[in-house]
Amino acid sequence: MPTAIAQPGRTLLDPSNHTLIMIDHQSQMAFATKSIDPVQLRNNAALVAKAARGFQVPTILTTVAEKSFSGPIFDEIQSVFPGQAAIDRSTMNTWEDPRIAERVNAIGRGKIVLAGLWTSVCIVGPALSALDQGFEVYVITDASGDVSDEAHERAVARMVQLGARPMTSLQYLLELQRDWARGDSYDETVATAIAHGGGYGLGLVYAKTMFGAAEGH
Repeated sequence: MPTAIAQPGRTLLDPSNHTLIMIDHQSQMAFATKSIDPVQLRNNAALVAKAARGFQVPTILTTVAEKSFSGPIFDEIQSVFPGQAAIDRSTMNTWEDPRIAERVNAIGRGKIVLAGLWTSVCIVGPALSALDQGFEVYVITDASGDVSDEAHERAVARMVQLGARPMTSLQYLLELQRDWARGDSYDETVATAIAHGGGYGLGLVYAKTMFGAAEGH
């Protein structure tokens, strides 16, 4: 019989144990993305970026052929990190750019969280490469997308087969908070959820407006 201990599991994410990499959230890539509505995609990318900023998660922003072909990174991401330039690459596989490896090594965390376009190219490449090198990999599937449902689903299945862990953008935010009694991050977590959490965010607005609810009390 195992013994229950009141502590989080090793595979759960917290602000101190992972690096977030946001890959190729660019207009040219979004034009052909059909597995998720582009408005929802941009909303979810904003949620992820704000979650990372709020919890001070080291975040790498990267683009491909920004000036010559694919266009700038979504403003929903860049505005959250206004002083941080995206690393612009020629490689379809982010992991093959030495600057990315250098940044990952400098941060020094064993868990990698990925989000970006397209799932079958921009995410599969670094996910499989990082797994092969011993990193634990998480993929935020609703802040990523592809040219069809089939392409997105097969890409996720391929990564999961080799050990990647899929999650959603709202799950990412709430997993970082994980305890409503954590007052230092409570207000920003709730603000992000209200702004980008869809129906859950509306529920927060209702509860707080109508009867002053607060989850941690």
